[in-house]
Amino acid sequence: MASTIPDPQQGPRTPAQQAPARPQAPSPTDGAGRVEAHGIDHIPEHERHGHPRQLFSVWAAANVNYLNLVIGGTLILMGLTLRQALAVIVVGNLCWLLTGVLAMSGPAAGAPSEVITRAMFGVRGNRVNNAVVGWMVSVAYFALNLAAAATAAFSLVEKAGVPATTGVQVVVVLVIAALTLAIGVYGHGTIMKLYLPITLALAAVFAVVAVGVFRHADYAYTPAEPLTGSALWAVLVSGVTLIGSGPLTYTTSADFSRYLPRTASAKAVLGWTALGGFLPSVAVSSLGALAATAVDMTDPQSGLQRILPGWFGPVFLLALVLGTIAINALTAYSAGLALQAVGIRVRRSLSVLADGAAAVSLTLYGLLVSDFLDTVSNVLQLSVVLLGPAVAVYATDILLRRNRYDGPALMDETPDSPFWYTAGVNTAGALALAGGVTAAALSVDTLYTGPLARALGGMNLALPVGIAVSACLYAILMRTTRQQVCPPSSGAGARSDRRCA
Repeated sequence: MASTIPDPQQGPRTPAQQAPARPQAPSPTDGAGRVEAHGIDHIPEHERHGHPRQLFSVWAAANVNYLNLVIGGTLILMGLTLRQALAVIVVGNLCWLLTGVLAMSGPAAGAPSEVITRAMFGVRGNRVNNAVVGWMVSVAYFALNLAAAATAAFSLVEKAGVPATTGVQVVVVLVIAALTLAIGVYGHGTIMKLYLPITLALAAVFAVVAVGVFRHADYAYTPAEPLTGSALWAVLVSGVTLIGSGPLTYTTSADFSRYLPRTASAKAVLGWTALGGFLPSVAVSSLGALAATAVDMTDPQSGLQRILPGWFGPVFLLALVLGTIAINALTAYSAGLALQAVGIRVRRSLSVLADGAAAVSLTLYGLLVSDFLDTVSNVLQLSVVLLGPAVAVYATDILLRRNRYDGPALMDETPDSPFWYTAGVNTAGALALAGGVTAAALSVDTLYTGPLARALGGMNLALPVGIAVSACLYAILMRTTRQQVCPPSSGAGARSDRRCA
């Protein structure tokens, strides 16, 4: 077997190698303040370090952000009562459990999600998967979040007495993008170091926001004309889709857990990842919904300034920018890995910069040409057509394999690879993804209305339908086609276990 990186565990093992590896301090290839040396290659055990609880601050910092605040307010603008909006926020954010499940595969394989998905789609099929689900969707979300940060920064610039002309707006977008990409370029070690203090700073700022919102919110709020019947159900389901699209974008959560030792608890990885995303997302989105009962959230910044102390305005705007930089640094990091996994032979740091250039272009279009709130809502709801089925296939594969992945074998891109399947494509994964996307597209109601959604009076069932169809198809096809669902064991005299699923 020819691998893209030598397997340091091959050959006879010494007693020291056979003993469980202990967490070590960050190696020079993954230290804070250093440009990360690894890209999509396998992380050898002696370079693994850390504890699953560190994942909490990574996901928490990324989700105390302006976009969640906007989405929470949008639910009220869609016609829901406060109680209905809060229920939708909680239910939609349960999708963070799926993000946690995907993160479990990182320590098991010592590889990023962009490589682990070769097990689902095959070496060649995975290149297409990374180009569409990995790279294109990541860049779109990078652009959305960058636009959200930029709108806050525009207000900050105007408070400093500088008119936010088109030229100034372009400069602001470029500065925010540069700060974001700097974190993405330095990579994993810097992210793990920075995100705990970022989480604490953002939590303090949003605590002040919460005081102002709690004082002015109408806790018995109902719209002038409450929704009922099928119209209510259509909005409830659309709201869950809107909220759930956030965690579902992180089909790459293994990217941030792959440096953990193989012996790290899978349950802890799942729990800290899910909790880190769920708690701040629920809290910030709920603040947005509560604020919308008291102020006009069609313009969140202007509306919130009415209920916040005057001195706090600039601090709040800075926090919005910082939170968005945190989330976008993760997106840029994963998009860079996706570009490598597509087959483009370029250093990870350069691939991150290429992603940033594409996202900046989309951001400027979104800010200067189209309506921002409509763009956010449409993109988030439409993206679940792809993301729901992709997450379902990935999570089902983890369950089928019992989270057992051979990292070095996943690095092999030759026809001898156990993940080459047929002509480089795993038909089970390709058909399951295609079937789920088709079913979701028939059920969506956003930029267009699918026939199933139309028959149900505009009810957008793309999220549950796409997930259910892809998961069922993948499980059935992997069984009926007798595909290999266990990694070949490495090491002298080892035997493959085909009964692990």
